[in-house]
Amino acid sequence: MSTLLLRFAAPMQSWGVSSRFTERSTGREPSKSGVIGLLAAALGRRRGEGIEDLNALRFGLRIDKAGVLLRDFHTAHAWEGRAARHSFVSERHYLADALFLVGLEGDEELLKLLDAALQSPAFPLYLGRRSCPPAGRLSLGLRDAPLEAALRAAPRLAADSPPLELVLDAADGSILSRDLPLSFDPAQRRYGFRTSSRERLPILSTEQTDHDAMAAVTNREENG
Repeated sequence: MSTLLLRFAAPMQSWGVSSRFTERSTGREPSKSGVIGLLAAALGRRRGEGIEDLNALRFGLRIDKAGVLLRDFHTAHAWEGRAARHSFVSERHYLADALFLVGLEGDEELLKLLDAALQSPAFPLYLGRRSCPPAGRLSLGLRDAPLEAALRAAPRLAADSPPLELVLDAADGSILSRDLPLSFDPAQRRYGFRTSSRERLPILSTEQTDHDAMAAVTNREENG
């Protein structure tokens, strides 16, 4: 089984799965619907075209840097001549300085096609919203490994912090979210449910040290 790895980095990202009206929220990590939309844009698919093959890919990610939440108080005006006829106020939430390793597992030929499309996309790509273009290279290429193994084995993306969590598509997962895009057609945009699992990763230190955590206990025993 092959896995395509992607690097999601940008000054800001936004991955809303439950935004309504004037409150535009973001999740703490990329949504599958957002990633499928990015892939469809890279391939040049219009909003009314099918995405069944992309939905069939198993999706997962590793949180290498959680980032911080930002809130933008957003005001827009509808103008009529020189006067503002209507004003629209909304709050939009973003993740700043976050870093994610995203994986997609599935048919190797489709993954090769996506890898090429991400390097020369048909439409502009963004991480959740149009105001969030990606920084640097998106595709890290294919790995000859299943999704979870590829995510665990990949080098860390943030040198100043260890990977934090794994989030994976899982049929028996305990997390249910309405995050499976069935249609991006503006006239009939529809989403289904998917299940996923989440695992916090242990923090492993690679530094060499002469510190003996049991030295104090041993000395006490020796000295009576």
